[in-house]
Amino acid sequence: MRAAILRLLTEEPRTGYALMQAIEERSNGVWTPSAGSIYPALALLEDEGLVRSVERDGKKTFELTDDGTKVAEERSGEPAPWDTVRGEVNEDALALMQAAKQLGMAVMQISQAGTPDQTREAKEILDTARKQLFALLAKD
Repeated sequence: MRAAILRLLTEEPRTGYALMQAIEERSNGVWTPSAGSIYPALALLEDEGLVRSVERDGKKTFELTDDGTKVAEERSGEPAPWDTVRGEVNEDALALMQAAKQLGMAVMQISQAGTPDQTREAKEILDTARKQLFALLAKD
């Protein structure tokens, strides 16, 4: 997390949310950091004097300090953390994870806007799909 934050902040100041989005995007969805991981890492980097928070347009934005810039420059030759994570997953697995993400968005829509009957039917569909996926693994 630390290396990813420092690398991204060399490009431009960002909010915590923007950092989470950038990591997810650059890793093709393989690495999706949560607020529970990004903000403690930012707090630690701030305590170490490597980043500082500033108020911009009513949002808390993080930027590198001079020391943070030095540390980031020292690590600039290392592979980007999201490339390392993404490189461990093949293209078929990435496509499967993207499909799961899209499925999750559909489930959220049904849970928020669906009727009770639609919600029950959606749960049955998911239960069936889960069983079929485990059966697929059992074939091997």
